[in-house]
Amino acid sequence: MNPARRLSTGDVAAWLLKSASLPPAGPGGWVPGTTRRLDRCVRPTYRLSLMAPGQPCLLWLSGRAEPGVQAVGTVVAAPRLDVAGEETVEVELRRLHRGVPRADLVHDPAFRDAEVVRMAAGSNPSYVTHAQLAAVVELLGEEAGALVGRRPA
Repeated sequence: MNPARRLSTGDVAAWLLKSASLPPAGPGGWVPGTTRRLDRCVRPTYRLSLMAPGQPCLLWLSGRAEPGVQAVGTVVAAPRLDVAGEETVEVELRRLHRGVPRADLVHDPAFRDAEVVRMAAGSNPSYVTHAQLAAVVELLGEEAGALVGRRPA
């Protein structure tokens, strides 16, 4: 995709939200295999108008410790302003037992040109194409259930 071209809903197979650390999401932390609803900060751009409930979503852990896809799920509600005046989006995510490492994804021919790889310092939300999502699903194996068959209503 031409980086200067605006995205359309047809370009986006899943939203990708980046985080420098896994959200604690509870007193005991976020246990693999459990699902949490989280509000994630997003940058106010035209992309927010493309986000809708039911769309697939990936949580990408950035940095040096276990970078890659660490949780999968869906967008729960359209982006909105929080009480502090920041744009956020509510998502429901299941933490993976075994994340999909960045190293595996950058070696996958379908994923290596993903926006999160090309522009690692880019802001939220990022996205993956249908081919890129298929690569993630394949690498997820049995844990892909939270993404497979989930499409907007």
